[in-house]
Amino acid sequence: MVALYFVVVLGIGLMARRRVSSSLDFFLSGRSLPAWVTGLAFISANLGAVEIMGMSANGAQYGMPTMHYYWIGAVPAMLFLGIVMMPFYYGSKVRSVPEFMLRRFGPGAHLVNAISFAIAQVLIAGVNLYLLGSILDALLGWPLWLSITVAALIVLFYLTLGGLSAAIYNEVLQFFVIVAALLPLTLVGLHKVGGWEGLRVRVIEGPGGVNQLHAWPGTELTGFANSVLSVIGIVFGLGFVLSFGYWTTNFVEVQRAMATNSISAAQRTPIIGAFPKMFIPFIVVIPGMISAVLVPQIADFKDRVSADPNYKGDVTYNQALLYLMKDILPNGLLGVGLAGLLAAFMAGMAANISAFNTVFSYDLWQTYAVKDREDHYYLTVGRLATVGATLAAIGTAFIAGNFANMMDYLQTLFSFFNAPLFATFILGMFWKRMTPAAGWIGLVCGTVAAIVIFALSKLNVFELSGQGTSFVAAGVAFVVDIVVSIGVSAYTLPRPATELVGLVYSETPRELRTEPDAEILPWYQRPGPLAAIALGLVIALDVFVG
Repeated sequence: MVALYFVVVLGIGLMARRRVSSSLDFFLSGRSLPAWVTGLAFISANLGAVEIMGMSANGAQYGMPTMHYYWIGAVPAMLFLGIVMMPFYYGSKVRSVPEFMLRRFGPGAHLVNAISFAIAQVLIAGVNLYLLGSILDALLGWPLWLSITVAALIVLFYLTLGGLSAAIYNEVLQFFVIVAALLPLTLVGLHKVGGWEGLRVRVIEGPGGVNQLHAWPGTELTGFANSVLSVIGIVFGLGFVLSFGYWTTNFVEVQRAMATNSISAAQRTPIIGAFPKMFIPFIVVIPGMISAVLVPQIADFKDRVSADPNYKGDVTYNQALLYLMKDILPNGLLGVGLAGLLAAFMAGMAANISAFNTVFSYDLWQTYAVKDREDHYYLTVGRLATVGATLAAIGTAFIAGNFANMMDYLQTLFSFFNAPLFATFILGMFWKRMTPAAGWIGLVCGTVAAIVIFALSKLNVFELSGQGTSFVAAGVAFVVDIVVSIGVSAYTLPRPATELVGLVYSETPRELRTEPDAEILPWYQRPGPLAAIALGLVIALDVFVG
């Protein structure tokens, strides 16, 4: 199964190679892909090993409150991206999110954003590599260094050949492989534990108790003992700042929508992705909960950590899914499961690396290092950047091993990089008075504020369990960025209104933000009706299941 999967992945890379004749083909698939392809790739790029392993770890540790990462912390922001922000990204014809910052705020904010984004992508790609190594070590007994090297080389091969097209078409394949792996695991796991009722009984008897069966108020997840503060932390910290910061400004995701063939298709990309996104927790979070009551090693670890939060053992929550697969799947399904985890790793890492090579080539190298060269030169730079980022990710893979729950690490990175960026974006897109100086100063101050909050928590100045520190850091970074940006704008000069067309909502005519024939498209091809259906579905899930 694994060998067959590797052959197919490499074959897609070779076929995509034929479509690459320019840097636009390599970095943005020539802006030619249909919405259903980019929509599945959009969600698959996020459904990497970090997402699957991290959310199943969260499920094992916290239970149903983990659903908030999907229903509160993803879908609303994805719909906002599709309806409000994609017309600006796509309509302005920028090649990356940092390039949008360059046009709106100038080189200061652009450079800060490009560098911080590039660093974040290498760190997150390293997490994918580390998790893959642990998967192959646990299931096949491969040494960690061998697992990391082999998998990195395969991703490097198809990305270097086919660029974004190879990544996107592989991500569509990987989406179905991941579902084919996780759905049987969930069904077999529920059968072993006595169905949903059996799982409920076992969870209630465990350390988390009945609170782990209800998404609200999620006090364990946030670390706030007070239910009201916990709900505020989830809605504002996760649902607004972290979620909107990630989904609306993260070029890893936005790049997929930019590869489409029209504004309408670009808008539909994240909206189409929202439909599978809202149901994915049933095959990711639930297996984590099953593992915490069915797998002896994970159940024992959870008991010991509940008695002593500082307990360190050989097992961590990150291994919840691995142990469950190893314990309950027969060999044939185990092959499918392993292929699914490999697919998840590759989807995640390829998304990070393909976004990195675009930002490095266009936003750093072409803008600040070597300007005005022929297009083929930048295509070569992109391929070399792919190699460099892959090697760097191998180096950063071992940083991730210091975190018992990968989502702790990931949310920390998002609070540093995405929360202040979202504040700068949202203020700059809807307030024409915001100045270029405010763009980069607010961004730096917001990032520093998040790092200070993280440092204070590590120094025990305040203490929050769960992922509450990340929620607080994100909220503080957002507020600091907004306040500083408004203050700096009051004392510096804004850009002329004529230069803000396509960049600021009030200065952009409606015809530049919509497709000319948008009104005559059938309802299922119009972003508005699709987004309304998705929003209704996710509210229903949150009310009736959460």
